[in-house]
Amino acid sequence: MKKALLYPLAAAAALLLALLLVAWPREQFVAATSPQAFAITPDNIARGAYLARAGDCMACHTERGGVAYAGGRALDTPFGRVYAPNITPDPDTGIGQWNADDFWRALHNGKSRDGRLLYPAFPYPNYTRVTREDADALFAYLRSLPAHRQQNRPHALRFPYNQQVMLAGWRLLYFKPGVHAPDTRRDAAWNRGAYLVEGLGHCSACHSSRNGLGATEGQLAGGTIPMLGWYAPPLTSGAPAGLDDWEKAHLVQLLKTGVSPRAAVFGPMAEVVSRSLQHLSDDDVAAMADYLKSLPAAPAARRPAPLDDNTKQVAERGHKLYRQHCADCHGDDGKGAAPSYPPLAGNRALAMDSPVNAIRMVLNGGFPPGTQGNPRPYGMPPYRHLMNDDEVAAVVTYLRTSWGHQAGAVSATQVNRYRDVPEG
Repeated sequence: MKKALLYPLAAAAALLLALLLVAWPREQFVAATSPQAFAITPDNIARGAYLARAGDCMACHTERGGVAYAGGRALDTPFGRVYAPNITPDPDTGIGQWNADDFWRALHNGKSRDGRLLYPAFPYPNYTRVTREDADALFAYLRSLPAHRQQNRPHALRFPYNQQVMLAGWRLLYFKPGVHAPDTRRDAAWNRGAYLVEGLGHCSACHSSRNGLGATEGQLAGGTIPMLGWYAPPLTSGAPAGLDDWEKAHLVQLLKTGVSPRAAVFGPMAEVVSRSLQHLSDDDVAAMADYLKSLPAAPAARRPAPLDDNTKQVAERGHKLYRQHCADCHGDDGKGAAPSYPPLAGNRALAMDSPVNAIRMVLNGGFPPGTQGNPRPYGMPPYRHLMNDDEVAAVVTYLRTSWGHQAGAVSATQVNRYRDVPEG
């Protein structure tokens, strides 16, 4: 009986292997233009350093208080914990024994020097768009850094997600290597913006939803950032929280400084602006804004039902609390006094289907990033010690149903879910 079962299982395994071999995407390879392209020269180092800023590489590859690019930072995922590796030129623990082709394969194909498949917490589904010339400049810059010996920590992923065969299946379903191809119907600025947003900037890694296997869906249409408990808003057009009604200048200002007449950035995006976007050239930030403003509208979110009498009473209670705690800075009309006090009326953080960002800001307060364009940011104080869950829910309900917002009510249960979520 056991032997009888083995034959169909073996046949099924053989069929699966055959299908994998037929469907498996071929690894792409682009050769360097010349050895000079990745030589450690002043021009290559400067270019690579700029690209590393654009990709925000240091954010993941440096643990808090650690040596730059020496790895060790823990990245929590729904499947377990991933540790970023050492990418200094140390020969034993870093990339000192890598060559430019090895580095290209890691960025473009998601494969390490030894052929091991890399986990997409390293966003190679975006970095695959990076050109070979830019990959070579990045490699030259990293090789110019001081070598630092620091052993890499093994990932702590749960079974079966820690198995390479599972990762191979994920890649078959969700990963297709391919360098960014310029759109000849668009101008150079738009194409530069598309390259930065879709490639090095890997914006979709946060600003898209993810399915049960962690693959991004609904490109740039917004999504909850796994394990961090923040909602990355849509970067597409379309009401109620799109970018189509933003002036380009305000979007550029937000990306470059963290504040604008329309809004301010907090939470994980504050780190992105501080470490990465503020260091980009004005032309590159403007190109990103051009591209984002051109994106088509995402599917419209389901609008909540009209407010019932109970919700109206909750909102009225929230209005009283707003006048007591918030109006001095944000105004009775919700228009604020930008950039110090962001407007709440028309603020897309309050128009989104998800209320999490508004809840977390009322509970914990926060600061926009300190940047060259906004060196002394004004912060918002926390109210978790002044308001209970019902009161926070009332205030956020008021904010989400006033000044033309139609985002719906918030419950005390929703507030309580985030009261003890750590910042980050």
